[in-house]
Amino acid sequence: MNRTLILMTLALAASSVAHADEAAATPEHTLTGNLSLNSDYRFRGISQTWRLPAVQGGFDYAHRSGFYAGTWASNVSGNSYNNGSGLELDLYGGFKTVLSKLDGQDLTLDLGALTYVYPGATLNSAPGVATSKKYTNVDLYAGLSAGAFSAKLSIAASDYFGLNSDTAGYAYFSSLAANGGSKGSAYLDLNYNVDLGNGLQLGTHLGHLRVQHYGELSYTDYKLSLAKEIAGLSWTAALVGTNARRDYYQAGDAAGQNAKRLGGAGLVLSVAKSF
Repeated sequence: MNRTLILMTLALAASSVAHADEAAATPEHTLTGNLSLNSDYRFRGISQTWRLPAVQGGFDYAHRSGFYAGTWASNVSGNSYNNGSGLELDLYGGFKTVLSKLDGQDLTLDLGALTYVYPGATLNSAPGVATSKKYTNVDLYAGLSAGAFSAKLSIAASDYFGLNSDTAGYAYFSSLAANGGSKGSAYLDLNYNVDLGNGLQLGTHLGHLRVQHYGELSYTDYKLSLAKEIAGLSWTAALVGTNARRDYYQAGDAAGQNAKRLGGAGLVLSVAKSF
């Protein structure tokens, strides 16, 4: 056996031992939780609490193989925006795997599904007309991440939060003309984080929502954030905004007064704890 072959064999053996040690160091089952208090709840740049505070939290389970599942909840506006529910409950699961190395960083693929549930809520309907259809949404997603960068594409496997010809034109989207179903709506989520030193993290986000058959509801959103851990808590200040049309993304009282632009730029403060 020549010297080159011996060195290659030793290198492969060392690599195998390193991977084995890394796998052994990773617990087979991991359960984590999170809890946060926020000055507003922005989903894809749009306020879900009419620019009022939100309490949020969830649990995540991960298996060493890469499979994971979790649940997350937040209070939301119980008014016409989501037709009677004051709670959003998310259920999700998926699989993560490292594809390769990219500039020394793991290139990770994330595939999964996420269901948004609003207990007790029903879809938009004409005043005085009851409906048993639930206000829910199911997304299928694929994401890639490497170091400080991540990208994810989510595709609605159902009508986008129930929007179709039967529900358009009532309640929240009262001026929206019926134009078929919205299944296949897509959201692209791009993120890049920068370590500023001294534990300070700069986060940047750019997203775009395309609503199938309802282009007037499509928009772009952005976020710039600063985060730092102090006393075991994560403190974040973020500037969030969108170019969403105000006539579709606003909320007011029953008389249409005191309207709030739900997608307008605003400062969102939060404090969170992971455990």
